[in-house]
Amino acid sequence: MTDQDLAQAYAECQALARRHYENFPVGSWLLPRAMRRPVTVIYAFARTADDLADEGDLAPAERLAGLQKLTDMLDGIAAGTAQNDFIGRALVDVISRHQLPLQLFHDLLDAFRQDVTKTRYDNFGEIMDYCRRSANPIGRLLLQLHGDTDARHLAYSDAICSALQLINFYQDLHQDYVENGRIYIPRDELQRFDVTEDQFRDQRTDFALQRLMQLQYERAQRLLLSGAPLAKRLHGRFGFELRLIVLGGHRILQQLMRNPQNAFARPRLKPVDWLWMAWRALRGQ
Repeated sequence: MTDQDLAQAYAECQALARRHYENFPVGSWLLPRAMRRPVTVIYAFARTADDLADEGDLAPAERLAGLQKLTDMLDGIAAGTAQNDFIGRALVDVISRHQLPLQLFHDLLDAFRQDVTKTRYDNFGEIMDYCRRSANPIGRLLLQLHGDTDARHLAYSDAICSALQLINFYQDLHQDYVENGRIYIPRDELQRFDVTEDQFRDQRTDFALQRLMQLQYERAQRLLLSGAPLAKRLHGRFGFELRLIVLGGHRILQQLMRNPQNAFARPRLKPVDWLWMAWRALRGQ
């Protein structure tokens, strides 16, 4: 692969990230310069896989076939096979330069395959296992890019990423149900609080659903707080961005908790929220 081919591969990954700017990591421009290009490659890989699992009108078999092609690409990278796809070419360089574990990319694909085939979760342990593969690899990859492999930091990162994944579920209760037929609330807890799936379809919040969601919010908050020390341990641009991300998750949870009468209202961060988050992040809080 020539330098020109590699530069073009990175440019296409960056273009893909810009097209999906609304989902790109919070304040990605704040990242240390050395991390920005590799992050766009990881994002391009994850975004492509996520779209295969969720977007468009593909049949489940077609979605799984597309995800299998990405798995084959990872296997080819492991075997040293030249890659033709722009994501594959850029990924070869990023993995080599930063010694990124391929298993983390496989974990992401495994979670996206699960999104195609599994729409209900029997208990919270199953949901946390999904978060381990759908969210935690991203945090671990970013730490690896930062040159941080401290075991405690990885554990903190897992807690933050899992909490953010849960918060994302709670923002999108109705959307997940209507668009993809998924419910990310454990079945045993739905039964315990006498909440039915019809309530997700009809966006009906009663006292039972309020109690059920309060349990979800409080558990996610504890998980987020348990990982929050990482944001104070990391310095520079990366630490600042991580503090913004943690504070953003906390702010969304606050909004969810303050509106118990409508569990299906999607919180939105306003300029005043961003100012509050930036002030706290700058102070290292």
